[in-house]
Amino acid sequence: MVSLSVDGLISGLDTTTLVSQLVAAEGLPQTRLKNQMSAAQDAADAYRAVNTKFDSVRTAAAALTADGLAAARTAKSTAASVTASATSTAVPGSRISFFVESLASTASYLSNATWATTGTDVRKPLGPNPTTPGPSPWPLTISRPDGSPMTVEPSDPDATLAETVAYINGREDLGVRATAVNTGNGYRLQLTSTTPGAKGHFDVQTAAGDFFKVVSPAKDATLDVGGVVVTSPTNTFADLMTGVAITVTEESNTSVVVEVGEDLKSVATKVKTLVDAVNAALSSIATNTSSQTGSTAVLKGDFALRELAGRLLTKVSDAVPDAVPSASSPGTYTAGSPAVLGIQLTRNGTVTFDEATFLKSMQADPEAVHRLLGGAPASNGAPAVEGFAQRLATLAKDATKSTNGTLTLLAQGRDDLVKDLKSRIADWDLRLAARRETLTRQFTAMETALSSLKNQSTWLAGQLGSLSG
Repeated sequence: MVSLSVDGLISGLDTTTLVSQLVAAEGLPQTRLKNQMSAAQDAADAYRAVNTKFDSVRTAAAALTADGLAAARTAKSTAASVTASATSTAVPGSRISFFVESLASTASYLSNATWATTGTDVRKPLGPNPTTPGPSPWPLTISRPDGSPMTVEPSDPDATLAETVAYINGREDLGVRATAVNTGNGYRLQLTSTTPGAKGHFDVQTAAGDFFKVVSPAKDATLDVGGVVVTSPTNTFADLMTGVAITVTEESNTSVVVEVGEDLKSVATKVKTLVDAVNAALSSIATNTSSQTGSTAVLKGDFALRELAGRLLTKVSDAVPDAVPSASSPGTYTAGSPAVLGIQLTRNGTVTFDEATFLKSMQADPEAVHRLLGGAPASNGAPAVEGFAQRLATLAKDATKSTNGTLTLLAQGRDDLVKDLKSRIADWDLRLAARRETLTRQFTAMETALSSLKNQSTWLAGQLGSLSG
């Protein structure tokens, strides 16, 4: 609705300003609602900021559970020509010794026939002199020990070398790949088996009886492991030991040893990442709930967050039951303190990590550290253990679940409040717009009435003046 206003034409009043002031005074409840909505939105943002920090705790803790620790395996070789890699299934301390008897190679042949360019007619290779082409090698015959010979010849009578290469590569049944090799004195046709190692063996002959030259034979890589021959069609031996793959690059007359170990530095880095994540979560809670003088925290004294911080500190400081084998009573386990991992609380409620202490414990008793840090299922009479990292992961997961996590629900509660306040503010917008319209009409009516009175007054003054005259 639009109302015309005769702004103080008769009364001299700034009626537009008066209307705005009156509407603003009546809109104070809406202003309070807007302030409440802003505070609720800030609170939701704060809960989500804490949620992000706790999710980092969950991620860092998950990397240190039993599966995460198992991934920290290394495999070292005594020979530079042998590389090794370990997966999470590799067993620390396992080792193997072997000789590299031979390397693998894939069957490959190069034609004796030469063509001037890749665009040359494939049936006209170079001859003894430039004006006379040599004998055509087509058709070719490719044979394998486990199959019937196959004839190869392009159907196009004018096919070029390039077109012939494409034709051969289009025939999957041949089991070979073709390429044109630039020798500097023309191009030769190379055929290579698509199957590596000994199983990829094939022979190739030409119609002219001009055999292809062997570039590399079909051969498996072989290792001598204590008199047992181990073969692989490539130079990589997958799972030579459980969870260990090795790659060889040279034959060796000396024994090569590959041993599985644990990447202690990697594990220490993961522990530090977890401690840093815990400190970041605690700091985020402290910042957002601070009640100190002058604090502008939007969640001052929030009980839920302070309680969550307390639970987090408890999980960090409490001993882990049944984590450490008892030296005095073999077969029994006692509680292990996180201090064994180099993890301790400080007076100001933060967590510290001493890498040197952790590495020393890992070297002295890796199994105990694994149980203390990553937990372990019940086995061989040993009780099941929820390790340090496991219990932190559980706490963080419970706090950050997308549907019913503690922090998720707190943020959603503020979101619901924001939504309600938005609706109420919108209602006030309509109410105040109607009130502005009413006041504008009233002041306009007042100015109109005053104008009428002024006109009457002027007329009466004129009439009285005429009588006195």
